[in-house]
Amino acid sequence: MTSVTILKDLRSEFGAARNQGSRPTCLAFAASDAHAALRPGWSPLSCEFAFYHAQQRAGRSPDQGATLSAMLATLRQEGQPEEIGWPYLGAPPTDSALWSPPAAVGPRFGRAGAPHAHAVDAIVAELDAERPVILLLKLSRSFYMPTPEGVIQPAPGETPEPARRHAVVAVGHGTVQGARAILVRNSWGPGWGIGGHGWLTEGFIAPRLFAAALLTEDVDVSARPLAA
Repeated sequence: MTSVTILKDLRSEFGAARNQGSRPTCLAFAASDAHAALRPGWSPLSCEFAFYHAQQRAGRSPDQGATLSAMLATLRQEGQPEEIGWPYLGAPPTDSALWSPPAAVGPRFGRAGAPHAHAVDAIVAELDAERPVILLLKLSRSFYMPTPEGVIQPAPGETPEPARRHAVVAVGHGTVQGARAILVRNSWGPGWGIGGHGWLTEGFIAPRLFAAALLTEDVDVSARPLAA
């Protein structure tokens, strides 16, 4: 049995883990959930809305992943409505020309954010200050096979796979067998890890983490018109 010691845990600020399905929307889920966790109570925000506007801003199609810069700009400029305003589409749109938000999505909530240092020390410091951190990783096979305790530890010789990029939210930290580890919230549903969460050991995360971002103060976007 793997020994896990929890030193900081922000999972209580979030609701149940969500599931992106087969779509390349992991960053939209990570950003949306980090944003929602900073608001009073827990009310999921629309991933579809954030993904749509990020893709429009970057000139990318709905079958491509979003860029971090476009996602942060979307939260700051367009904001997001609650999930009910534009519920997540389980399948990608069959015709991207017909992919657009409903005429009325309800109130939108904006949030400032910026890229952040992507070192374990910096992530731990933000978590200790009660701030979740968006993480961008290059995955490898161990990520798909958490232990019963939700631990992801690379096997000897296992290396990052640059083509397998993924976004998660750091929601806690602690130790695994005495070594530092970061607790992350994934977007593959509650069946992954422990209720959708997993412990990334420092041996896994250090060579695979290539970017991070922190969301900060809320922004009033109510007077900003949405692009057509």
